[in-house]
Amino acid sequence: MQSRFRSDRRLTVRMGLTLFLLGLLYVAFVAALIVLLKSWVLVVVLAGGLLVAQYWFSDRIALYAMKGRIVEREEYPELHGVIDRLCAVADMPKPVVAVSDIDMPNAFATGRNANNAVICVTTGLLRRLEPAELEGVLAHELSHVAHKDVAVITVASFLGVLAGLMVRFAFYSQIFRGRKDQNTLAVFAGIMGISAAVYAISFLLIRALSRYRELAADRAAALLTGRPSALASALTKVDGDIARIPTKDLRTAQAFNAFYFSPATGTEPGISKYFSTHPSLEQRLDQLGRISAELGEAAVPGIDKAG
Repeated sequence: MQSRFRSDRRLTVRMGLTLFLLGLLYVAFVAALIVLLKSWVLVVVLAGGLLVAQYWFSDRIALYAMKGRIVEREEYPELHGVIDRLCAVADMPKPVVAVSDIDMPNAFATGRNANNAVICVTTGLLRRLEPAELEGVLAHELSHVAHKDVAVITVASFLGVLAGLMVRFAFYSQIFRGRKDQNTLAVFAGIMGISAAVYAISFLLIRALSRYRELAADRAAALLTGRPSALASALTKVDGDIARIPTKDLRTAQAFNAFYFSPATGTEPGISKYFSTHPSLEQRLDQLGRISAELGEAAVPGIDKAG
């Protein structure tokens, strides 16, 4: 079913191209592993099993990792109410609603499609945002579900996960224990080298797509709600508050940065922006400022410079 979130052809093209390139890389990676390990059954079962598990259980994995739990309307009536209204306006199925009891202000969407999606917010986000700001954040997350980029990022990130697991497999597998001949060392070096290359390429492709999809979600949310200033205010508030979260607490969350509303870095990236999962705060506010001007919305601090 087509939602009322404005379609983004450039996002669709980028998702298709990323999946195509990663698909080629995936086939080459599996073929190389079969040649090196001389066991196509082992490689296919491992790679196929992990891909299916990541696709079908990504929502449960993400909720478990972020200590999220599904909540009913009786427990969080206001949160459910905002999501109900947005889903009605967007003409899309209501996702499962979850809350993570952590202080870091953030939110994320996960799930393989609109009918199996989860929107999770942290208690830190609920405590800090005003109703209009929360609406903007939730609209942003719902747009990820409507545009299907949540599923694309989930599948795309699988290749990096597989490459990392193969490095560990090379270290700990019985295949290499107690065998020091040249053939074993060559296979070990081959797996390490190919896995590292695959991880690096998939890393760059996913980061490039992730940065664009965040801008697309900001744009779609601002247009759906008609209040880009509220989303800009939420971005500014969340980004500033994350910077005050202890670094040791942020590290545990950084593995899921590609799914978050705002990355758990606490700093504005320098040259690392080219490897970041999100565009800079300035880019996001500039875009919202332009949308605000187009809609004729009154400027607010943080985005008036972009109008």
